[in-house]
Amino acid sequence: MSAEPIPTSPGPWCPDPMRQQRADYTLEDLLTLPDDAPRVELVDGVIQVTPSPTLGHQDISFLLRLWLHSRVPDHLRVAQAVGVGLSRNTSRQPDLLLCRADVPSDRSTLRPSDVALAVEIVSPGTRRIDRFAKPGEYAAAGIPFYWRIEQDPVHVYAYRIGDRVGPGGERQYELVADGPDVIELTEPFDIKLPIAQITP
Repeated sequence: MSAEPIPTSPGPWCPDPMRQQRADYTLEDLLTLPDDAPRVELVDGVIQVTPSPTLGHQDISFLLRLWLHSRVPDHLRVAQAVGVGLSRNTSRQPDLLLCRADVPSDRSTLRPSDVALAVEIVSPGTRRIDRFAKPGEYAAAGIPFYWRIEQDPVHVYAYRIGDRVGPGGERQYELVADGPDVIELTEPFDIKLPIAQITP
């Protein structure tokens, strides 16, 4: 008598190779991902699995979220790792963001008009994307403010949408403050952030 085969699990979820090749994934497809799917972003119709963050990255994110949460005005709220649909076939997940406080809590994807500030903490595997790709995409979608935080040492670069336009006519960010010690801003609200308070 032969032994019954042992059932095998289908394995972890991964995007369909043919759809990846066609680059035809949309925001609607992200809403139907299974619970065991990894954290992903959608870029021009291609699903990209985001690398796991480092402990240092997560420490900075946690400390900044605490700092912002205790100071943010009532019309804004702090969120982490929530998707922002930048176009029909592109969605990013900022490390932190400030969105309108009246956005329903059951939303897993925000519109650019919901977001006041997107924050990215640069890790070794995300340098090019966080320094160049994401700010261009966020500005083109109309997100008014962007912060890029470098690690080792911690240094915050704060940007706002300016009057400059890119070669395709899209608006671009301009640097309004940066520093290794303190960041002072009047938008999106009055901020005086000592960098030591978000340094692990």
